[in-house]
Amino acid sequence: MSRPDDAEGLPSPSSALLQLARLKADMSQRELADRAGVPVTMISAYERDQRQPTLATLLRLLRAAGFDLRLHLAAYDPHDEILTGLEAGRSDAERRDRDRQIEAWRDAVPVDGAA
Repeated sequence: MSRPDDAEGLPSPSSALLQLARLKADMSQRELADRAGVPVTMISAYERDQRQPTLATLLRLLRAAGFDLRLHLAAYDPHDEILTGLEAGRSDAERRDRDRQIEAWRDAVPVDGAA
């Protein structure tokens, strides 16, 4: 399912939360469905982003997996949009240089005696 406000290919927040809770609880989709009293097809559809649960349903499913979702309001932080804009302004050569630099950092070996 395509969502215009999300990056292509990434799961929705509700899908990701539900999958994470189920996996952390070491439960199959069937076990979660049985515990929540819903059809297994519902769990599958939510996890595959074919359907979106209401907040009340998501909370009930997370509770069935043994978790509680706590929400709070925070001031909006535009850092993702700023980084996306900076990335869009880079030339191909700048991207290649950045990628080489990141690879060099990953391959770096600490100097003896350094923590």
